[in-house]
This record gives sequence, structure tokens and C-alpha cells, in this order.
Amino acid sequence: MSVALAALDARVHLEGPEGRRSMAFVDFHRLPGERPDIDTELAPHELITAIELPALPLAERSSYRKVRDRASYAFALVSVAAAVDVHNATISDARLALGGVAHKPWRAVKAEQAMIGRPATEATLKAAADAELADARPLAENGFKVELARRLMVAVLTELMGEPQ
Repeated sequence: MSVALAALDARVHLEGPEGRRSMAFVDFHRLPGERPDIDTELAPHELITAIELPALPLAERSSYRKVRDRASYAFALVSVAAAVDVHNATISDARLALGGVAHKPWRAVKAEQAMIGRPATEATLKAAADAELADARPLAENGFKVELARRLMVAVLTELMGEPQ
């Protein structure tokens, strides 16, 4: 669910001793950095009180797909949550997030920017996936995830848009 919430611009509302606050869901989870023991931006004694999803018209054409080693495994090797809006064969808006590729749900902003305003074609989708993954730095045992993520992004977006040109 976290990957979909990241893709769809969710906000998380928190309440604690310091009062109420909210933040973009993509900022809620942390990368390990110098404190790998802290997974979120949740402060001590703070609770999540709500998660808010904005009314995004493009969410009507959205999808989530998870690739696992086996059906018995809960964790994704790679997952993709996507929403796309196409008008007159041009991508007018897109949201995309990846799971299983980082310590947190990864909003694919570079891919979104590479798609918006461009033709709804397979070449556009592949270029968008390449733009997002260009800076990927896999570890020795998970390098296969880069190509898996690329293929999954293109497959999910193709399914959402129908067959691109």
C-alpha cells in the first residue's frame, strides 16, 4: 500500500506531544543514512492519525503490480504503482512509484517528468524508465532489479494506456 500512497500524492497526518503536523507520504519513510535504525520521520510519542489521498482524476486509470520470487513470499522484488492520463495520444499527467528498490517507496519523479507532454508511445515509456533508473546503484546481489524495474514500469504503463504506438 505504501507504494500506491507514494504514487498518488498522499499526505500523512501526525499528532504528538508537540502538536499536529502533516507531511507528504513520500517524505514519511527515510533512507538509512547515518541512522539505519530509524525507518520513518515519526517522532517519539507521535501517532499517525490519518492518511489523506487527494482527489486526482488520473487515479481513475491506476494500477499496482508486484513481482515476487514465489507466491508464498510477501515481499516484492520490485513493485510499481502508476496512474496516467492520456489526451489526444499525449501523456498529460502521470504518477509513478516503485517498491522493492530502496529502503522506502521510491517516487519516480524523473520518469514522470520524462512522460508528461510526450506522445503515448512505447519509446516514451522506455525513455522515462531509463531516465528514472539512470542513477541506480544496485548492490552485487540485486543488480537484476534495475532491468526488472524498467520492464515492469513499461508493462504497467502500457496496460494503463492500452497499446501505445
